[in-house]
Amino acid sequence: MTSSPVPPELADLRRSIDNLDAALVHTLAERFRCTKAVGELKARLELPAADPAREKRQVARLRELATESGLDADFAEKFLTLVIEEVIHHHERISQSEGRAPAPR
Repeated sequence: MTSSPVPPELADLRRSIDNLDAALVHTLAERFRCTKAVGELKARLELPAADPAREKRQVARLRELATESGLDADFAEKFLTLVIEEVIHHHERISQSEGRAPAPR
């Protein structure tokens, strides 16, 4: 079975999507480099991995940004929640590697 040629407009849109996907991955990698430093600092200071008050503020902030940008705020919250959960997991691992029990959430 032969594939039909992709219309130029579709190919252009797909290239844009591919570039945006790459930017998302690079941005997430940079975010996790920063949160790793936060996790190391929290471990040294024996602070809990999670900060529910900050997380709540961040969710509200991201929902507002999403709405302003025309992105579904519920989707943005789900995305941020996934990222926050992974960051907390990393912070707990950092704390454990420092020989400390994870602080209660």
